[in-house]
Amino acid sequence: MGIIGSLIIGLLAGFFANKIMGGNGGMLWNLLLGIIGGALGGWLLPLLGISWGGLIGQLGTAIVGAVLVLWIASMIKK
Repeated sequence: MGIIGSLIIGLLAGFFANKIMGGNGGMLWNLLLGIIGGALGGWLLPLLGISWGGLIGQLGTAIVGAVLVLWIASMIKK
């Protein structure tokens, strides 16, 4: 997947993660969150023996990672 596809996946993942966690962020925040979440999910899920393939799998991995990032941030804020 090219850079444009990765950015779109990151943007969608950040948007969905914000909706799941009840946050509200702008497009730049969603993109950053999705990219960091994709990296975290891509590292963590294989360690747990979870492997999703394809475009939907990449999006799911990024969403899981982004939700984890938001959850960790909410724990730090408390």
